[in-house]
Amino acid sequence: WRKCQLRVAPPPQCPRWPRLKLHFIAPPRRRGGSFRLAMAGKELRGRCPADAGFSTKCLYAGQQPDPTTGARTTPINMSTAFVFQDSEQAAARFALGEFGPIYTRITNPTSDAVEQKIAALEGGSAAVATSCGHAAQLLAFSNLMQPGDHIVATDKLYGGTFTQFGRQFKQFGWEVTFCGYEDFDGIKGAITPRTKAVYCESIANPGGLVLDLEKLASIAHEHGLPLIVDNTTATPYLVRPFEHGADVIVHSATKGLGGHGNAMGGFVVEKGDFDWARSGKFPVLSEPCESYHGVKLYETFGKDGPVAESMGTKGKCGMAFAIAARTLGLRDMGMCISPFNAFLISMGMETLPLRMQKHCDNTLEVARFLEKHPKVKWVRYAGLGGSNFALHQKYCPKGAGALFTFGLKGGYEAGKALVDSVQMISLVANLGDSRTLIAHPASMMHSQLSEEQRQAAGAETETIRLSVGLEDAKDIIDDLRQALDATPQAAL
Repeated sequence: WRKCQLRVAPPPQCPRWPRLKLHFIAPPRRRGGSFRLAMAGKELRGRCPADAGFSTKCLYAGQQPDPTTGARTTPINMSTAFVFQDSEQAAARFALGEFGPIYTRITNPTSDAVEQKIAALEGGSAAVATSCGHAAQLLAFSNLMQPGDHIVATDKLYGGTFTQFGRQFKQFGWEVTFCGYEDFDGIKGAITPRTKAVYCESIANPGGLVLDLEKLASIAHEHGLPLIVDNTTATPYLVRPFEHGADVIVHSATKGLGGHGNAMGGFVVEKGDFDWARSGKFPVLSEPCESYHGVKLYETFGKDGPVAESMGTKGKCGMAFAIAARTLGLRDMGMCISPFNAFLISMGMETLPLRMQKHCDNTLEVARFLEKHPKVKWVRYAGLGGSNFALHQKYCPKGAGALFTFGLKGGYEAGKALVDSVQMISLVANLGDSRTLIAHPASMMHSQLSEEQRQAAGAETETIRLSVGLEDAKDIIDDLRQALDATPQAAL
């Protein structure tokens, strides 16, 4: 490696450190070297304060004024590739000696800005943006899994995750055991020597159940495993899984983060303090990487490595998981986010606190209306009370989210009749939109599952899923009321 420069933003959990320029100096044909730090040149004002609150981070984190034009909003860099200063810089970037844009499949300045934002909001050390939430899950597990390896997952999951885990992962030789979300003994018993992770959703889709992240993290860590949490439904406004023991977070940014149903995207976010080398279970991260001439990614980029030491985070946090996801999985599988989508999602995230609170307030009103309606058999929403209320108060006291389910007394046919009768509310296979969306999981997202699997997931035949939007709550309730009135009595 030759002399090169690595620009490093301070990790969100260490916000007081100034932005740094890292010079890595090593003689040719030598893998060792020393690091020295130098302050970056004068930069434009209008940057995120070191001690910024959540709402301020939504606006400023990752969004520095453009150094060339001074543009306040992050520019959309619709370029497939980026010019190098010279062959030395090009070689350094390809050898991981310098971070910077090479090719949009691997990184892009617009994508980098939104990655920094989600890392700051989740309290992580680094993030990688992907084309969608499914891509984020695949990318995250590609860091950990080999043929014959195993995952333990809770069974309250989005239907697409069930099929991805149960079919596509099986095609790769990755096995998954689904356990009840409160069956902690069953989760412990399902762990084998080939298990590589425990997986759950923070607020489960479709049922809106809040999961006990601390108990799941304790089980995972007791066995030397990471806890991977899908935080799509909650968003970091409601739940911050790293604060409760999670090690990796995945998102479908298509949903609440973007918030407007106009852009597909996903994220993998790393906390940065998991020891990927201790157990020997994760060779992609701990063993020499042939793609980079024998570099050990965790040894170099982990919390005890030279990069963390130079950043002042040694023993606290590193970014080996994100580096591997970007320079191996993203490089080889190519599930990159479009810069335009990254821009739209970043703009959506600017209003995340305002939107999520309104979502939660509206949802509670709508759930209370349905709970009292004579044609409704049951309503599942943690904000209403019941057995899941204590976990809601512990993990997401600001609100229980915008997603919940309810069932009609007439079962499958009544459910279909209801979704065919709404006028303002949209029948859409999505959630987290600014508009209220309705779905009948048994005939839609969960239709490819068996009835037993649907029941385990909380998507029984009569189940209606509602993602409550930002309209006036009265208008949402009025539309549901007229749709319930229009549902034939015979169907009930």
